[in-house]
Amino acid sequence: MKQYHLFKYANDKSLAEINGTVNVPKNKGFFRTLLAYTGPGALVAVGYMDPGNWATSINGGQSFQFTLISTILISSLMAMLLQNMSAKLGIVTELDLAQAIRLHTDKVLSIILWIIAELAIMATDIAEVIGAAIALNLLFHIPLILATFITVLDVLMLLFLSKIGFRKIEILVSCLILVILLVFAYEVILAHPDWTSIGLGFLPTSKMLAKTPVVGGISPLSGSLGIIGATVMPHNFYLHSGISQIRKVDHNDPKSVRQAVRFTEWDSNIQLTIAFIINSLLLVMGAAVFKSGAVHDSSFFGLYAALNNTRMLSNPLLISVAKTGILSTLFAVALLASGQNSTITGTLTGQIVMEGFIHLHMPLWARRLMTRLVSVIPVLICVSLTANSSVAKQHFALNMLMENSQVFLAFAVPFTVIPLLILTDSRKLMGEFANSRIFSVLGWSSSLILVFLNLYNLPETFVSFDIVDPIVATNIAYAVIALILVLLGWTCAEMLDLDFRRLRFALDY
Repeated sequence: MKQYHLFKYANDKSLAEINGTVNVPKNKGFFRTLLAYTGPGALVAVGYMDPGNWATSINGGQSFQFTLISTILISSLMAMLLQNMSAKLGIVTELDLAQAIRLHTDKVLSIILWIIAELAIMATDIAEVIGAAIALNLLFHIPLILATFITVLDVLMLLFLSKIGFRKIEILVSCLILVILLVFAYEVILAHPDWTSIGLGFLPTSKMLAKTPVVGGISPLSGSLGIIGATVMPHNFYLHSGISQIRKVDHNDPKSVRQAVRFTEWDSNIQLTIAFIINSLLLVMGAAVFKSGAVHDSSFFGLYAALNNTRMLSNPLLISVAKTGILSTLFAVALLASGQNSTITGTLTGQIVMEGFIHLHMPLWARRLMTRLVSVIPVLICVSLTANSSVAKQHFALNMLMENSQVFLAFAVPFTVIPLLILTDSRKLMGEFANSRIFSVLGWSSSLILVFLNLYNLPETFVSFDIVDPIVATNIAYAVIALILVLLGWTCAEMLDLDFRRLRFALDY
């Protein structure tokens, strides 16, 4: 009898079960070809509109009107540039980012980088657990503890999706994104915002980096840092480099590779533009749907309640619609859709990271169950500890858990964007597809800005934990920053010493 093992050795193509399984047309029209390549970008875009982004964008609009919409624009442009490099790496080398990094680092360092990537994935999953559990609570009045347990059952959805084919998964994700887009577009249109002010908000000014005024405990600078930190997600670069290989490409035909790179970039840019629009709508929602300064509870519970509270809304039309309960219900539906979308992409990313760094393969359902069970624990602890507290304190605790869990993303960003630039800059590795001078300069500028901003915000984040004395917390933060820089230096030293003989061998599966 054949034996089945949960863990299997994996040193094959990225996402081997679905790699190269989607056929694409040759010598057809632009739009027909683009349609065939459309899909992976949607899965990547999900990471730019997950529940972790919502509070930062809405709070930024509520506190500073349209000032920070330019921050969303800049971070989205950075994301487009880096995501295109990630997809290109996967198509040209037939390696995902985790595999490529593993080939250029020793075993000890690769395990460290794997742990960092796993922490980032789990931190993102905590936001998804909180978002989904709250959505279930708001829509169906399920107690939070039970709703948190129910989120584990999304593994059943993964089992179903694994049977229907990856192309259908892409369609499902795209439909859920459309739901989110329509919900927030509808609510913003009802608000009749000042479109001229919104347009001017896209122009960067010094106000977006000002330390004053401080509204609701945040300044424009900290609001901008929060938006950038929530927008550029490190796990998305692993994901894109893997799923970009799902289309069938003849690597012996340069024309076929060029077509794949070109249309994958089109797909990515279109989908990330939609993500940018959704994040902009969230900020506009905070600025225009609610009266200025009306929302004091920026948690999902607080925003849901505010959409039911006619005294907080900005105009008579919104008030009349809010009385029906549609605004708040649509908000909860969009939150649930966002959480489920992130479930799919988070699981795929986890598989890519585990196989690429440590060569272990797990079934998608098992991988999802492992990540979700670990992520559920801190949420359950938080809910249990505040069960006898006031409702406001429960909401605040969950919101703080979600925001503080994102600190692990700051650890992971340097170890994704810097290796990505080193790899895609290499002409020996990428050939004609190596980054041009202008894109290399833009890529390095974007990467260094992202690394700096993520590390710059760490001391303030550690102090906000309010666990130890602020001075001690600050010193711990600086020690962590020093550790990150040492690890980053170690990573760069090994990555820059490219062993092309080993790489060529790895490419000849």
